[in-house]
Amino acid sequence: MVQEQKGETSSGMYTYKHHGDKGVDIHEIFVKKSRTRVLLSYCGLILLLAIVCRSLLGKEKLCLQSVWSVTFGILVAKCLQYKPVKKESVVIMPSFGVQLEIHFWSGRVDRHFVPIGKILKPLLNECVTPVTCYWSLALLLRDEEELKLVFQKFRPPVKMLVPIWRALCAFTDSECTSRHSAVSKPNRSEA
Repeated sequence: MVQEQKGETSSGMYTYKHHGDKGVDIHEIFVKKSRTRVLLSYCGLILLLAIVCRSLLGKEKLCLQSVWSVTFGILVAKCLQYKPVKKESVVIMPSFGVQLEIHFWSGRVDRHFVPIGKILKPLLNECVTPVTCYWSLALLLRDEEELKLVFQKFRPPVKMLVPIWRALCAFTDSECTSRHSAVSKPNRSEA
């Protein structure tokens, strides 16, 4: 098995690896497993279970306080929920298409194949919400109303998305430049 190692980048909680194997271009983004996050996840579930048991097994009747405490417990458990995704991969297969993979810590793998004839263009989007701003990589698909996100579970930094975007542009023969490209420097005269 001939394998060509091309690069590895680490930033915060994500690690990006790029390698080629027998003509297939593989881009992987790993998340670092945090023992603290797993422990907090289990503590949140135990806290939720304790609040629900106290509310249901208590001698007093269920009241507004019980409803609020159960709701608060659900919110805490949801915030501390452990995300079991190990890595997400983009496998570019020349003359076939792109396979998007989600690998879970349990060993389960979800795969979605997009044929080359269906891909119009890869897009690098800046997503703005009232709370945060992040970048996402999506595929514009023929005969589809919505964009197909390349990374369903992760929000990797833009410096990890740019090489994948460029590889997808080269694969689809799309123009890889734009006026507001993430890799270009801002124009100081517009300020």
